[in-house]
Amino acid sequence: MANPRRNLYSINNQNLENPFQFQTQSLSSLSSVKHLLKKPQAFPFLLLLLLLLTWVSLRLQYSSPSKPEQWDKDDDDGDDFKANLFRFKAGLPSAIVKDKRGWLLNPVSIALQNGVKGGAMSCVQVHIGEIRPGGVRGNHRHYACNETFVIWGAKTKFRLENNQTVNSGYAEVTIGVDEVAVAASPSGIAHALVNIDALRSTFFMGCQDSRVNSNSSNTDFAVWKDL
Repeated sequence: MANPRRNLYSINNQNLENPFQFQTQSLSSLSSVKHLLKKPQAFPFLLLLLLLLTWVSLRLQYSSPSKPEQWDKDDDDGDDFKANLFRFKAGLPSAIVKDKRGWLLNPVSIALQNGVKGGAMSCVQVHIGEIRPGGVRGNHRHYACNETFVIWGAKTKFRLENNQTVNSGYAEVTIGVDEVAVAASPSGIAHALVNIDALRSTFFMGCQDSRVNSNSSNTDFAVWKDL
């Protein structure tokens, strides 16, 4: 019959010896890894490992689901909502920048995805333009089309008629130099773009869902006298 005390003593001895044995094995393995890394053949392996880690990091950064993010918002977060506008950062990280070439977007779909309402559902008529410092575009009201804007390039003021805004009757926000803004002006709502930058030109694209004649009676001009 086996002696329980002797068995217990044997197990305890093994438990005492195993940590030292494990430590010796770990040191031996570490030494082997160090020896392997000193060889010239290890360089391709290390380079491949570095590339793999970089790829995983980028995938996690740009593929993880997240809510659309506004960048550099005004103190009043509701101003953009009142102006029916959503802004993005023009550089990384940004929802509209996929690689080092820069930003790219579809004005119709990006507006719908970010809660910009009442804009064009298709671009039947498109115009692209420049606003030099101090210049004004728009300041009119279309009755025959909905319009979606993309605005970038300079410090720019965007004004949209909003009867729910007390006193002024409009919402107004400032788009930064390093921002790209998407805004919409539904039919019957006045809008204006003003370049308030000292040096840079504002660039914009207007997407309208029907053809508009600039001399048509379906448009009110010079809506705001202070612009």
